[in-house]
Amino acid sequence: MKTETMSSEINGTLTITIVYDNNAYDTRLTTAWGFAAFIEYQGHTLLFDTGGDGSILLRNMNILEIDPTRIESVVLSHIHGDHVGGLNTLLAQGIQPSVYLLPSFPQSFKQNTSRMVEVIETEPGQVVVDAVYTTGEMGRSPPEQALVIKTDRGLVVITGCAHPGVVQMVEQAQDLFGGNVHLVIGGFHLGGKSIQELERIVDDFRRLEVEKVAPCHCTGDQAIRMFAEAYGNDFIAAGVGKVILIES
Repeated sequence: MKTETMSSEINGTLTITIVYDNNAYDTRLTTAWGFAAFIEYQGHTLLFDTGGDGSILLRNMNILEIDPTRIESVVLSHIHGDHVGGLNTLLAQGIQPSVYLLPSFPQSFKQNTSRMVEVIETEPGQVVVDAVYTTGEMGRSPPEQALVIKTDRGLVVITGCAHPGVVQMVEQAQDLFGGNVHLVIGGFHLGGKSIQELERIVDDFRRLEVEKVAPCHCTGDQAIRMFAEAYGNDFIAAGVGKVILIES
């Protein structure tokens, strides 16, 4: 499988591995509706979302030789089952990560999770580990947060579903942390949008000077095709098993 590599000067290579997605990339892995990404950066390891089925999550991680006991932090983008459904199975492996979730999550979910691990309710600009943050809660249907990683190439924004609007989430990242956006990766939630709406969104990405895109999960086939056409060599085909490196 091809690994996407981008040069960087910051101390430490950023590695993003998509371990759960409904789009195929590494044919050894199981596709299923949902999203999860394993992130390694500056000596830290975290999981952004957990997919919908913990057994599929763990199976894919095993094939990719990712040890779940290495996970220090889990960040949940929003409450939908295809993003939090794998959490209990993951925690049943005996790991003790800190779980970062939104204040609006159901109290029962927060209580059940806090019986197993530390739960942290995020705020805008929440620090997860050095150089890794969240946007904090955005929108209402449902509320959601994105992960934001600072690199010397610019910000890397990872979205679960982008229910509040992928453009708005990128803008929030820029407002909170400044600088350019090097890469936006994840679900953009654009299925069912008209061609005209998609053209405006692609134009907004250009206006915001987003350098590279790797749409997957709920982005929609038409939107993915349009981003691929607009971004050319700066479009990254993404799916389960895709590995992106931003190297030091």
